[in-house]
Order: sequence, then structure tokens, then C-alpha cells
Amino acid sequence: MTGKRPEDLRSHAWYGTDGLRSFSHRARTRQLGYLPEEHLGKPVIAVLNTWSDINPCHQHLRERAEAVKRGVWQAGGFPLEFPVATLSETFQKPTPMLYRNLLAMETEELLRSYPVDGAVLMGGCDKTTPALLMGAASVDLPTVFVPAGPMLRGHWRGQTLGSGTDMWKYWDDKRAGLIGDCELAELECGLARSPGHCMTMGTASTMTAAAEALGVTEPGASSIPAVDSGHSRMAAAAGRRSVELVWRDRRLSEFLTREAYQDAVATVVALGGSTNAVIHLIAMAGRSGVRLTLDDFDTISRRVPVLANLRPGGAHLMEDFHYAGGLPGLLARLIDHLHPDRPTIAHTTLREQLAGARVHDEDVIRSRDDPLSPEGGVAVLRGNLAPDGAVIKHIAAAERLLRHTGPAVVFEDYRAMLAGIDDPELDITADSVLVLRGSGPLGGPGMPEYGMLPIPDRLLKQGVRDMVRISDARMSGTSYGACVLHIAPESHVGGPLALVRTGDRITLDVPSRLLRLEVGEAELVRRRQRWQRPPKRYGRGYGALYQEHITQADTGCDFDFLARPGRVPAADAG
Repeated sequence: MTGKRPEDLRSHAWYGTDGLRSFSHRARTRQLGYLPEEHLGKPVIAVLNTWSDINPCHQHLRERAEAVKRGVWQAGGFPLEFPVATLSETFQKPTPMLYRNLLAMETEELLRSYPVDGAVLMGGCDKTTPALLMGAASVDLPTVFVPAGPMLRGHWRGQTLGSGTDMWKYWDDKRAGLIGDCELAELECGLARSPGHCMTMGTASTMTAAAEALGVTEPGASSIPAVDSGHSRMAAAAGRRSVELVWRDRRLSEFLTREAYQDAVATVVALGGSTNAVIHLIAMAGRSGVRLTLDDFDTISRRVPVLANLRPGGAHLMEDFHYAGGLPGLLARLIDHLHPDRPTIAHTTLREQLAGARVHDEDVIRSRDDPLSPEGGVAVLRGNLAPDGAVIKHIAAAERLLRHTGPAVVFEDYRAMLAGIDDPELDITADSVLVLRGSGPLGGPGMPEYGMLPIPDRLLKQGVRDMVRISDARMSGTSYGACVLHIAPESHVGGPLALVRTGDRITLDVPSRLLRLEVGEAELVRRRQRWQRPPKRYGRGYGALYQEHITQADTGCDFDFLARPGRVPAADAG
């Protein structure tokens, strides 16, 4: 197993020399309560933990960190736990997406500047998975990812609830007058019953599955329910694995290849996963020196079927998926769409890792002969309204709207939309196209999940449950509907979305991958000449850094100075 000697360890420069600094480092480690024989000559493993008191999705990670450390000790390593930004999806405003790159920076600089030989990354809720892996990829140490795992399914009056997805559904029922405050209070108590991230195929489940598909988790790790004892066993196994990877000098770059990212895209597609994965995987690939584009998503989506029958595009939840065979069972059915000879942290090849994988419920994980959809659930749209691309999760949209032309109803920003959407004087019908601008990477700021625009209450009461909605925002992976998202370039920088006026006709044609504003070019030129860019929001601080360096949605919303290649000097232990 050993490819390195103790003196070859990165941490040796801090602890193992005869100089003054090593003397100081050893003395301060004694101050922490450790004897030299507990850490000298052993791989030092950084355990990066996104736990906090305000992140219910990661509520259990405080305990799971102990399981990871147990595994590190068992394998002869020395674990050190580091608290990092929690990015609580529910509570952080205006959106944790604004801070994804901050966690990526923290991860990179922490791993680079401390005496660590390898890392275990603990995350799961939406932005933490890509952020941790982006930062770790930029440092390129031996690394294992520990997914937080989905929460238990919800319950209400004999019905099974899926967090996020059923929140949107029943909130619309309340606005339509179908349920009252009493029912809503009961739903509030039954929707989220345990630690763990959303148990639908939202962004959290999508991104942790992508991490498993990339080959940087323990096999089957991404679907283990957060409170299942198997989750603790997986965490300990990850700790042991991290030490093994250090001794064998198997760095993250060995696994995060173009083939691995293509397989992660195929996995997202087959799961009917979140549109947010498009932005995150492009950013992650960029940190790995891999070019991944919107066209890769569309090409793969056209040939890979949806096999996971999971909400919001299907019927089941993550517990069902796990016990039906989990990601190994699904990937085994897609092997001809993957690159099975690439390595994973646990096996010589992905093919070897999937050997013996089985499916135990044919309705949850469909066969190739009976897919939920014959092609993937994400489509990339282009046209004069989105010259650099837009996305739609068409598997979760009403089929009648996949080819649609209607008049625009334009809202300048999210607050204006909330204030006006239920106005009885608003000229709107079920055929209208709701348009929201000012919600992109700069306009949001941070590209909030505003893209599932609410349907006017009077239309809900008429039974309308889907309309074409267009924005430069994102939407929750638990959401559904004919929502066109991530329009690039965004309106805030003068993208064509900034030129749309109420009454303009807009055509959506998903089979043709088209999004078009039915306005003549001469008129658009006149509108552009009158357009003025909004003022900057931030005069200082992280917000100022963000607005000066953020890229657009089609290139991953990373910071330009982090996404580019370039030398970073090694940390000097002296």
C-alpha cells in the first residue's frame, strides 16, 4: 500500500525537521494535548466540517466528524477537524450561492496553508459539495468526500411528503384556497423530520450523487439516509480511505478527469437532477483544468435516459432510491454511457466498483426498456433571448408548454414580482410568459433561486398549475414547472433579457432547443441604445470582490481569478 515514506509526507516539513520551527510546531501540538508519537510520521488528515447550529441539513455532521476521525485513527493517521463556512441553504440570504466561492476559497487556502497531507470534506446541502470540491481540486491533495445524506421522508395525513417539492405544491394549494391555516401548520410539522438534506432529487442529492459518480466518495455513499447507522460506518470508512490515499499518493486530479466529469453529467441526467448541477459541474471542472460546457450537457442529455423515478420529476424519494440499489444500481444500468475504465478512490476502475451492483425495485430505478423518459431531463436552449444559453428541466414541466408562444409579463426584479403577481389589475392569462430579470449572478446578487415564479392566485384558483416562466435566476432542484433559467448573459450586464417589454411575444421550443424574442432586430437595437446599466451594489467587502470578478452562468459563476490556470507558491513551513 505504501508509496510514500514518513519523511515524504507534506506535514514532515512542519513537524519532522531539526529546525526551530519544527520545535515550535511540536511544542504547540503538545499544547493541544498530543504526544509526538501520536502524530509524527503519520498522515495528517484535515476534516473539513460544514456543521453549524443553523444548518439543519448538516445537524448530524458534528457526530459524523467523530466517525471520520475514528477511521483516520484506525488507519494510522492523525485527524484534525476544521470548521468551515456552513452555507445553510434555508437561512442564508440573499442566497448561499453568493458565498459558494467564499467557501471554495476558504477550503483552498486552509488546505494549502496548514500541515495536512490529505483531506476529508464533509458537506451535502446544495452549495457545500461544489464549493468544497472546487477548493480541494485547486490544491490537489488526496481527498475523500463525505455526503451528508438525505433526511427521512415526510408524512402528512397518510401522504408521503418530499421536502421542497411538496412545500411548493401545498403552498400553491393554500393560495388557491384548497387548504387552510390548520392544514398548513400540520404540513409545517411533517415536512422535515430529521437531520439531512432534501430527500427529493433536489440540488443536494444531485450534487452528492455527482460526487459519487466522479469517484471521490465511498461506493454507495450519496444516498445513505443521514440518520441510518450505515452513514456513520461510511464516514469511518472515508477516514480510513483518506490515510490509504495519502500513503499511495493518489491525488484528487487522478480522479477528476474529463471522463469523470462527463460521467457526472450522465449521472445528473439519468437522475432527472437539478439544473443547478449545470453551473456547479462547469465550475468544478474548470478548477480541475477540464473544459466542460453547456453543449456537453445537451449532448449527453439527448442520449442518456432518465432511469430514476424520483421527485420532482417522478414519484419516489431518496430512501426508496437507496434501498432500491442506490447510485451503484443506477450506474450499472448505464455502463455503456460511462467511462468504466477510469479509477475511483475505492477501486482500480469504475467497472470494478459497479461489479455486482443490483436493482431491487424496478419502479424506483427503471430499466433501459422502461425509462421515466427516453432522454435526459435537462435541455440547453439558445436563441436571441439567450445567446450564451439557458436551461430548462423539461422532465418536470407540463408537456403542453414545451412548445409555446405567448405574450411577456415583465417584472424588473423579485420584489416587484412579489408586489405585483397577485394584483387583480395585472393583464395576464395562462398563455402569458412570466419574465423576471435582475436576478442573475450580479443582478440578484448571487443568482438566487427565484426562477420558479409564482403563478397568480386567481389563475391557481382556475386550476392553472404551470406556466412558462423565464429568468436569469436559478431555481431549487426540488422545484418543478416550465421554468427557463440561467439566461446568459444576464439582464444586469445588458443581456437581451434586459430589453424585453410586457406584451412582447416569446417562443419556447424545447424539442428545437430554442428560446426566441419575437421582436425585430432594429427595434432591439433602439432599446439597447436607451438601456442603462444598473449601479454597483457594493462599495466594499466581499460583495465588492464578488461583483468585480464573478463570471456568468454559462461558465460556472466562479471568480475569474480562481478559474484561470496559474502558479500558486507552496506553503513555507519555515
